[in-house]
Amino acid sequence: MIKINSNYLKLQGSYLFSEIARLVKEYQEKNRDKKIIRLGIGDVTEPLPQSIVGAIKKAANEMGVRESFKGYRSDEGYEFLREKIKNHDFSSRGINIDIDEIFISTGAKEDVANIQEILSADSKIAITDPVYPVYIDSNVMAGRTGDFKNGRFENVCYLDCLESNNYIPDLPKEKVDLIYLCFPNNPTGQVATKEILKKWVNYAKENKSLIIYDAAYEAFITDPSIPKSIFEIEGAKEVAIEFRSLSKTAGFTGVRLSYAIVPKESRAFDENGVAHSLNKLWNRRQSTKFNGVAYIIQRAGEVVFTKEGREEVDKIIKYYLGNAKIIGEGIKKLGIRYSGGVNAPYVWLKTPNNLSSWDFFNKLLSECQVVGTPGVGFGKCGEGYFRLSSFGKREDVEEAIDRIQKLSL
Repeated sequence: MIKINSNYLKLQGSYLFSEIARLVKEYQEKNRDKKIIRLGIGDVTEPLPQSIVGAIKKAANEMGVRESFKGYRSDEGYEFLREKIKNHDFSSRGINIDIDEIFISTGAKEDVANIQEILSADSKIAITDPVYPVYIDSNVMAGRTGDFKNGRFENVCYLDCLESNNYIPDLPKEKVDLIYLCFPNNPTGQVATKEILKKWVNYAKENKSLIIYDAAYEAFITDPSIPKSIFEIEGAKEVAIEFRSLSKTAGFTGVRLSYAIVPKESRAFDENGVAHSLNKLWNRRQSTKFNGVAYIIQRAGEVVFTKEGREEVDKIIKYYLGNAKIIGEGIKKLGIRYSGGVNAPYVWLKTPNNLSSWDFFNKLLSECQVVGTPGVGFGKCGEGYFRLSSFGKREDVEEAIDRIQKLSL
């Protein structure tokens, strides 16, 4: 008799954003005359920069010529792209990363979920609350948690991110093995200083822990004092793996390209306490389960790190940050407390009149046809909060804020 992986039965209902899509679809079918403005899911709306489109066309043409045709791809990624990433993201900031520590993939979401495969099933995990759902759900699937009770999974160390601690988690009060951090944070929009990250690196070194660092939104950091990479912190290469994405940076949500940085110094230990290179283990995992990213897409990604490409990409990032400013200022005029919107594309707001997250979601959808994300979908500490995304058309963002300001709150 074939049996299921019973850990999947622990998962709570539908994936958050699938549930939102279902509810919005149902509402739209009943109200076809209403224009819905979506500021919920973090999908981009601006088209790809023309330099990137040109690279896609050129690479596609190369695939139609015998002399330049490419078959199976390198599992790690083509050197021309990894060299560009190395120079732009790391060498320019005084960080020594070799190209064989950079692994090209199709998305940070799947990489963050897949990395736990090379780690022990009994690893004690620590996650922030609120948190991007994939961090916890992938570990539930792997069997690292207990059952779901009172809004949380058993056998997980939750790190509360509250208004009282400025949405920056305190260090665990217990020893943990695997730590998930995301800065700029999704959903709170908070960023971490070098001093904060140094504390986490020190904790990981003292406890032989590993930090999974999600830097998918690093391109939105404009404050030069805020680190864009955890590897700006001395000693981080021993205890951290970093994930980056071009989805929000360059509009690749429909194109798919990301990269993981797994330093050769990063390590985990066997049952005898012997250290093993995570770089080698991840390479082995990828070569077995992954055939690489298409040549055409990697050529498109290469352009992102050129002078022309950066100029175009930076304009888009400024556009979305402009949207975030409009959202933040509009929310502030209503007397609603919020974080984010600066150095980050998300605005995390306190729901007015102590409305629950889902009640506020339903109020916005039914009364002004604006879609956001209920905070409780990111964790127990997200109850009573709400996330608005700046990834929309400028005119839609302005109209959405105007509609919200006219509500009776």
